[in-house]
Amino acid sequence: MQISSRDIPFYCPLSDRFCCPFSIKSLFLSSIMVFLAPVLLLLALSRCSSEVVTDFTQTCPQFFANPGGTLSPPTVFPGKKYKQICQILDNAYEYATLYDTANKIPVYSAYRFNGLMQCTRQSNWYIEPQLEGITNSKKMATESSVTNIQNQAVNDDYANSGYHRGHLSPVLHATLQICSDATFTLTNAAPQNSSFNSGKWRTTEKAVADTLVQNCKGNSAYIVTGVVPGTGKLNNRVCIPSHFWTAYCCLDNNQQVKAASGFLGQNENNPVQEMSIKNLVRKLSGLYGQVFRVFGGKCN
Repeated sequence: MQISSRDIPFYCPLSDRFCCPFSIKSLFLSSIMVFLAPVLLLLALSRCSSEVVTDFTQTCPQFFANPGGTLSPPTVFPGKKYKQICQILDNAYEYATLYDTANKIPVYSAYRFNGLMQCTRQSNWYIEPQLEGITNSKKMATESSVTNIQNQAVNDDYANSGYHRGHLSPVLHATLQICSDATFTLTNAAPQNSSFNSGKWRTTEKAVADTLVQNCKGNSAYIVTGVVPGTGKLNNRVCIPSHFWTAYCCLDNNQQVKAASGFLGQNENNPVQEMSIKNLVRKLSGLYGQVFRVFGGKCN
């Protein structure tokens, strides 16, 4: 009788007994994956970076609507605590973020919508070293590689909090898997009620995507998603938003507005309100306590 390597018994020290059957191939593959896991993580991380810039309408303007040929970014609040970031993957810009280093949450992320791919979510979240020092590396990094993190959220802030790290530029709207990977930075996330994130807000993200797939095909779709700071904090560090909002603007090939709409919801699992961009601007200006324009006062 021919004996296969699968039939060779081996000693299992954890169970204090001999185990059979045994697949040498399975053990070999498992060992290889354990070895490769950190290598693959570093390779993925090496492709992602972010750049803190003086003016993201100059560095990465492609994520902002240009109705009538006029670049129309959302309002950039004045003050040193607000940082403009161009998020990068494989040396290509993927989306833009205005980040609030005092509240340690983004104000908004702006991106182009190009369709759906059903990308796979990853589990690793990264930080932006340049927020801790402008001379630091542009490469997204793990928390362990940066000391004394003061200007942004870290993973421990979310631990056992009951809140999700809610994407602003979401996985659901990513066109390619590599685009999805670029969204897993904590500068693109804010504390979101877990039921809201998995419930009414996810429904809203899907509805926006479906609308743009059906009604903006062959045209240019721009989305801005943001949050309004609330009064509570995670870990006495990270501001919990009172509201999440999102808006889209579809432009035809002549840069004329074809469709536009806004959405606003409290950070709890209640229905999200759809409204005109003009009404969203009015409500957000009241919530922020200062004038705020989603698409530079256009796309109404």
